[in-house]
Amino acid sequence: MAQVQYYGTGRRKSSVARVRLVPGEGRIVINNRDVEDYIPFAALREVIKQPLTATETVNSYNVLVSVKGGGYTGQAGAIRHGIARALLEVDPEYRGTLKRAGLLTRDPRMKERKKYGLKGARRAPQFSKR
Repeated sequence: MAQVQYYGTGRRKSSVARVRLVPGEGRIVINNRDVEDYIPFAALREVIKQPLTATETVNSYNVLVSVKGGGYTGQAGAIRHGIARALLEVDPEYRGTLKRAGLLTRDPRMKERKKYGLKGARRAPQFSKR
């Protein structure tokens, strides 16, 4: 018999996370590795758990994640966004709680592109009067 699964896609900067929630005991697996092995910083592991904590579903679901692109912080933000979206599929009643906590808003900040005539996005060549 097929097991119930809930999906959510989260994005931040250049990271994209595909999140699957499966009823279980609360394990978080990222790219086939345990969350403690994959993300070395406790603060970022807390960021990932924010939507589960806000909706009081920490030990209700196993979280299976496939994430690509970016660094630790961007990936953690993408996973958080994906978990929040998947929780909306679980129960639409969570929308108010997640929205108040700011977990459904996609962070729009991106790297600014380099412009011609400049050395970076805004860095101009060194100026000399003579």
